[in-house]
Amino acid sequence: MNFATWEPIYEAILADFGFDRTSDERARDHLADLTRPFDLDRLDVTGETVVIAGAGPSLGTDLDGLDTADSSVFAASTAVDRLQETGIAVDCMVTDLDKNPETVRRLTDSGTPVAVHAHGDNGPLVEEVVPTLEIEHVLATTQAAPADPVMNLGGFTDGDRAAFLADHCGASSLEFVGWDFEDDSVGAMKRRKLVWAERLLYWLERRRDERFSVLDGRRDGIDTSALPVD
Repeated sequence: MNFATWEPIYEAILADFGFDRTSDERARDHLADLTRPFDLDRLDVTGETVVIAGAGPSLGTDLDGLDTADSSVFAASTAVDRLQETGIAVDCMVTDLDKNPETVRRLTDSGTPVAVHAHGDNGPLVEEVVPTLEIEHVLATTQAAPADPVMNLGGFTDGDRAAFLADHCGASSLEFVGWDFEDDSVGAMKRRKLVWAERLLYWLERRRDERFSVLDGRRDGIDTSALPVD
């Protein structure tokens, strides 16, 4: 993701939520101090279908009959735990560390890459958790401007960041499981974030010239005013 392309969206997100850019940059810099460059070739999925697993209530149902034998799996946050309970391994976890840091530790201990995201609200978690990880398996990310070794590959929530990561790593198609844009079990802030996740997936499918089934029946209701004009 070219940051110049991403920055107008980032600025719209900051304005919508009242987030502080300086806080994002401070957390990014803490993460940079704790990590080192990650070889993205480890996540090369060129020509592959990548399953993007969200942690929504529909995940259990969506996993019925899911065949990942010829696919890679990039999973958000607690979706990793639910996938592994059903015997499905993940190729990458995407997280901002807010729910299951023990899973992050277990994955990096076993050599599975984890994309760890720093933002203005999770600086203390970054400082607490990241030093306990096997750092060679940590891909450090930010929603602010990248600062080596911290990358910005696009995306806002754990789930849509997983989709942008798969896109960057060459996925030929994306398949979505466990995505619930209207999840009544989450709080108001999370619902607002899901609006942005949907919006960003719409932008990503247009950039990829692909149609994501998770957006079927929803596209006409997506506010695209904050997205770059093609």
